[in-house]
Amino acid sequence: MLVIAVVALALVLAGGIGAGVALLADSDSGSESAPEAVCPATTVAKETLPSIVTIQASATDASGSGSGEVIGSGGEILTNDHVISSAANSGSITVVFPDGHSELATIKGRDPQTDLAVLKVSSPKTLRVIPFGASSALLIGQPVVVLGAPLGLSNTVTRGIVSALDRSVQLPAAGNTTAILAGAIQTDAAINPGNSGGALVDCRGRLVGVPTAGAVVPGPGGSNGGSIGIGFAIPSDFARRIADDLIAHGSVTHSSFGIEVVRPVVARQQGATSGLQVVAITPGGPSDAAGIQPGDVLTEIDGRAVSGAELLQEISVTKRPGETVTVVFLRDGTRHSAKVTLTSQNPVGP
Repeated sequence: MLVIAVVALALVLAGGIGAGVALLADSDSGSESAPEAVCPATTVAKETLPSIVTIQASATDASGSGSGEVIGSGGEILTNDHVISSAANSGSITVVFPDGHSELATIKGRDPQTDLAVLKVSSPKTLRVIPFGASSALLIGQPVVVLGAPLGLSNTVTRGIVSALDRSVQLPAAGNTTAILAGAIQTDAAINPGNSGGALVDCRGRLVGVPTAGAVVPGPGGSNGGSIGIGFAIPSDFARRIADDLIAHGSVTHSSFGIEVVRPVVARQQGATSGLQVVAITPGGPSDAAGIQPGDVLTEIDGRAVSGAELLQEISVTKRPGETVTVVFLRDGTRHSAKVTLTSQNPVGP
């Protein structure tokens, strides 16, 4: 589990644009024929940019901006929830297409826990739908391309590689909650504020991820610099599942363990070097039914060491209600194992 808030680094959402932008001229005219031959970014851009939109959300006391991509011929657009959350209650959302025309959009559904949302426009024009690729087939070192509107600069294309896979990253979300990027793709392709909700595509122009956040080096007075080559995208396989639920139902129902946990103060007394202590159980809930009790220390879930509550959050958004996980826990220093069949959280709607 990765939480980017370490020394000399900070994680910033890639949506929302500051008032001022400093630009430096690039005088490098050297050839890039070798990378272009490996991954034809010019061809990818030509084929994919018509599917990429710029999103502007505004309300009385807040605003946001970012990117998105057309995923349905009916006008469905996938983006990050934090891009449009400021306008979720009483604001307005405008979608600007690559040809320059703009349309008002409605929220088809949003899921703050995974930082994904689907918008809908009623466009008289024929929209170019981006094809989905399989994020599960990505390899570390594979070339990828990011498309979006960093710092409000629409139709921007950057290129890089898949730096790492299966990063799980916590982010701030609406209502003082946290979202989690489960199994995120790490890339060195530049991801800056405004790229949020855009497209991470493979060399065939297929959507393999939704750029969401990038690490930056904090500057004086709390200011942040631009991309340092550490960005994170939600895998397309997972994003597609969430988007399908939002389109079909307007909401997503995640799973629940039915427990409350804290980092254990007595873990070492029970022989655990890490884990989470159970402090409360939902009566009749899944953990109660599995025989877990307050005071138990959770040490493993499905073979993964429990180092923080982030793992519970990740499993709750990636597993469907009704699925079963194996939980290993300590009670009075003795190791136990239980099968927990997850139940449903309350669904989150538009």
